[in-house]
Amino acid sequence: MKSSSRQEIHHQEHGTQYLTVCRRIFLFLILLCITFTTYKFQQRQKSFINPVNATMILVWHWPFGYSTQLNPNICSETYSIPNCVLMDSRSWFHRADFVVFHNRELITGSQRLPTDRPRPHYQRWVWFSLESPENNGNLRPFAGYFNYTMSYNRDADFYTPYGRLVPKKPVKGVTVDDFIPKNKSSLACWVVSNFSPRHKRTSVYNKLKKVIQVDVYGDPFNKYLNQNSLLPTISRCYFYLSFENSQFKDYITEKFWRNALLGGAVPVVLGATRAHYEAVAPKGSFIHVNDFSSVEELGKYLTDLAEDKERYASYFTWHLNYTIQVGGTWEHRMCSICTMTDSLQPKQVYKDLQAWEWSK
Repeated sequence: MKSSSRQEIHHQEHGTQYLTVCRRIFLFLILLCITFTTYKFQQRQKSFINPVNATMILVWHWPFGYSTQLNPNICSETYSIPNCVLMDSRSWFHRADFVVFHNRELITGSQRLPTDRPRPHYQRWVWFSLESPENNGNLRPFAGYFNYTMSYNRDADFYTPYGRLVPKKPVKGVTVDDFIPKNKSSLACWVVSNFSPRHKRTSVYNKLKKVIQVDVYGDPFNKYLNQNSLLPTISRCYFYLSFENSQFKDYITEKFWRNALLGGAVPVVLGATRAHYEAVAPKGSFIHVNDFSSVEELGKYLTDLAEDKERYASYFTWHLNYTIQVGGTWEHRMCSICTMTDSLQPKQVYKDLQAWEWSK
């Protein structure tokens, strides 16, 4: 082998080793920064002094493995909720006014109630779930532990819906047509991640697709939509199938609020009753599957309505007086507890949480 070739190989090997060392140093520095930042946040929570008269909310465990480096002052600094402190360090258990437990982790066994700890006499425990009753599991073991409920259900002590209408002042010169996307090209569409034969919505869809064209998206159909393409895709549809996976009072999820209403399509709903929808949404903003004697009749109605521009536009008149506020972050939901404490029953205990959940 020529000397120049040996030198070239040597330089290549040396360069590769150099890059490897640089990568390791770079990864080490990133890890060091993450560790240091996490440590600082933990120390901030440990050294935090609870203001006088402030309500302390302790999140015993975040929902679905959510993780955050929590600022205890987030309620006031980010959400303008004064005298409210939010913690997720369990070392503050003895100081917390409210302790929030998310149901999913409890029923799966990944988290447990701290029944082995001395519980301050003033402390109240909050059961939190945004799932429908059939997806909340067996709640009987929790009888007598919780003081308050936090749910999409309007009967909950802390009402936290998936979305809500917010009144606004009409803007001069703005018409209904300004709120209807001009790129309509599909009659109906549906985005679904859980396509199960046992769901009523699956049965309705299977019948409806024989009557009209329904563009379906989601992993079960190998047509994934990311968050950036979700609403623009729905905006091209005249109607969106806001079909819930179960039918319960007030169970009206982001499928209605975000996908349909924010997406610029008229929602065709299947879930709670019409009366329950009308309790939170404008009467003329949606079409309910139960209003039709058959799926075939529903399909014909949608076809005719899409061709009648004036009637179709009437489903968008609510835009003149309202905007939509969708959900919120987990932190915002927890902070909102501080805004609803005045109406609470101070000595309340749910002796049969299962019965309360299924009485709706």
